[in-house]
Amino acid sequence: MGPLYHLTERDDRLRAIREARRVLRSGGVLFAAAIVRFASLLDALARGFIDDPRFAAILEEDLRSGQHRNPTDDPAYFTSGFFHLPEELRTELLENGLSVVELVVVEGPGWLAANFEKRWADPARRQHLLDLVRRVEREPALLGFSPHLLAVATR
Repeated sequence: MGPLYHLTERDDRLRAIREARRVLRSGGVLFAAAIVRFASLLDALARGFIDDPRFAAILEEDLRSGQHRNPTDDPAYFTSGFFHLPEELRTELLENGLSVVELVVVEGPGWLAANFEKRWADPARRQHLLDLVRRVEREPALLGFSPHLLAVATR
């Protein structure tokens, strides 16, 4: 599994995917993690960063190009990275000769649940939340609504 979001340059991501494909056995499965283009916006809305003018420029570039840079000393604003659109991730894998089995959200809309920690601590409420999230985890229309995306591909 590889966090492609730490590779900010497309050529570096493609090189990493090519190398993963090279060492993957025929029929082997590749898992690639990505941060979704809209993660900063979702995080900013949930955590109140939209009120910080320092974050406005970070967010603007994230939405425009997917290139995330944090010139502040605030670790809450993450580090340098690249944030994919779901189809960009699919394309990068396909361009390197992999077959994309599926793209799935990691958090899904579950991260928006009110009182998440309390809900997660209760086994019945946790199961209910997981059941709901599983119903939409592969829904193409919602792939950009989860901060993280997981691509499953084969050689």
